[in-house]
Formats: sequence, structure tokens, C-alpha cells
Amino acid sequence: MHTRTLGPLQVSALGLGCMGMSFSYATKLSTPEGVALIRAAVDRGVTLFDTAEVYGPFTNEKLVGEALRPVRDQVVIATKFGFDIDFASGENRGVCSRPERIRQAVEGSLQRLGVDTIDLLYQHRVDPKVPIEDVAGTVRDLIAQGKVRHFGMSEPGVATLRRAHAVQPVAAVQNEYSLWWRAVETNGILAACDELGIGLVPYSPLGKGFLTGAMGKDFRFGDGDFRQSVPRFAPAAIANNQALVDLLKRVAGDKGSTPAQIALAWLLAQRDFIAPIPGTTKLHRLEENLGAANLALTATDLREIEQAAARIDIVGERYAPAQQAMVGREAAPQR
Repeated sequence: MHTRTLGPLQVSALGLGCMGMSFSYATKLSTPEGVALIRAAVDRGVTLFDTAEVYGPFTNEKLVGEALRPVRDQVVIATKFGFDIDFASGENRGVCSRPERIRQAVEGSLQRLGVDTIDLLYQHRVDPKVPIEDVAGTVRDLIAQGKVRHFGMSEPGVATLRRAHAVQPVAAVQNEYSLWWRAVETNGILAACDELGIGLVPYSPLGKGFLTGAMGKDFRFGDGDFRQSVPRFAPAAIANNQALVDLLKRVAGDKGSTPAQIALAWLLAQRDFIAPIPGTTKLHRLEENLGAANLALTATDLREIEQAAARIDIVGERYAPAQQAMVGREAAPQR
């Protein structure tokens, strides 16, 4: 597996997003199944594994910790804080990045993961009520205490990212990025990462499964699948957006690959500090995704994809309104 650099971190070119094994989708894995899949990823060269306290909540961190315990020193474990979660009921009461909640979240994550130090700690979503200087300063203190190695942010506004980086260097930004959601190219995030030496970790690099080509017009989501509430997965949107899948299929046919591999290879070609984290619950999909790391797209390939994609108007927002309201926000002014 080729490697990528996220700030000071060196990781596999493709990581593994573990959320879907425990959370948000209809198919969830048992602990033995999840452990086996994560260890299969390790065996195939993956070194970056992504989880969060809110996934479950709490259960995904336990799964990741158990799976990676035998290889702890060989991998990078990323987790996230940023929500006010009731530890007894699991109720998510909304965003919260008050310093005392960050410290509480980190203690819980350390325990569930079974580690002494979190390699990469993200703020999951910006809390608009808390100055980002307070958040970054708290993480800086946790780094000094040896409980965290590196600081990350997920879906911040550009100004907030810059303010945070000035207090505690940000190793990585995790944002949605794929051929069907390219906001980082125009909202200043990609440019800021370029300028500041910050890695970019795209989540949902396969469009929450859509870019694999597995969703036709008659596709139906299972019970408990969050995509049922996502505008981009409404039947009319799926029908319209199929044009992007058709493009990937055409390119894949020429390359002897799959649409998913083309989508991931395209992302990897955008910058050398990009390390996508596709998720899956299936071994054959894991192996398919990892094959993209060895798929080289030529300048001609990339130009043809770009030109064809520019002619496709993608329909539908990527989140329901409540979730969309939490991305790209700026933190409160420093007091």
C-alpha cells in the first residue's frame, strides 16, 4: 500500500471508515464480523482507521479498539469529539465543544479504544458557541499530557480552521469530498490545506455508496438507513445523478476496473496529501476499494473525467437540513 502524509502523520493512501459497521446504515456487523473485517484491512496494508464516540454511540470505538489491539503500534487510530452525549441513555443532545466536555470525551474514548494515546483527535463539528481558540487550546493541553498526538477538524469553516491552526497545528481536515460533492474545491478548505500543510481525509468518497454503481432506479434502503432522509437519494435525484455513475462505468471499462476504483483513484490524484476513508461491511468491497491505490489515472484520463463531469448537474443536497446546518460553520469570536 502506498502512503500519504497528513501533516506530520504518515498513513496508508486509503484508510478505512468504520462508522457503517455499527451506525447509520441498515446492515450492521457483529463484533466478531467487524473485528475480522478490520483485521483483514490491516493485513492488506491499511494503517488509518476512523471512528468517533457518536458512532453507536460508543459501540464503534469499542469494536475498533478490540480489532486493532494486537497491532496497536502499527496503525493510526482517529476518533472524534464534539457532541453532548448522555452516557447513560446514549441520547445526542447536539454539538458541544466546551473544554470540560472535550476532556470527558477523550477519557471515554481512551477507555473504549483501550489505548493510552489517541493518534488523531478530530472536532467532529464546529460548536458555534465556543471560541475555537478554547477548543484548540484544550486539545493542545491534552497533547502535552500525552493523551492525544495530533489535532484534526471535520467540516470547519475556513476562518475557524485558520484560527484553530494558529493555536494548535491541525494535522488533518476531514470533509466530504468526491466526484459528486466537491465543495472543498470552491469553499477555501482545499486551498487552506495546501497553504498550511494540512492533510485532507475525504469521508464518503464513494458518495455514500452511490458511486459504486450498486444503486439503480429501483433501489430501496433498508430500515434504519440514514440515506432515506437525504435529498440526494430521493428517487428523482438518483435517476438524474445516474449520469455520473455512467461516466465512471465508461472509464472503468477502459481501465478494466470498477466505478468505485475510478472514483477513489480520481480523489487520490487531486493532491498528494489526500487519504480517503471509504467504509464497507463486506470483504470483497474492501478489496475492491483498496485496488484503487494501484490504479494510475493519466492526465488524459483526468481531463476527460473532468470535462464529462462538468456537463452533469448533480441534483439534491448531501444532507437533510438539520445535518447540513452543522457543516462549514464558524466558531464564536474569542472572548
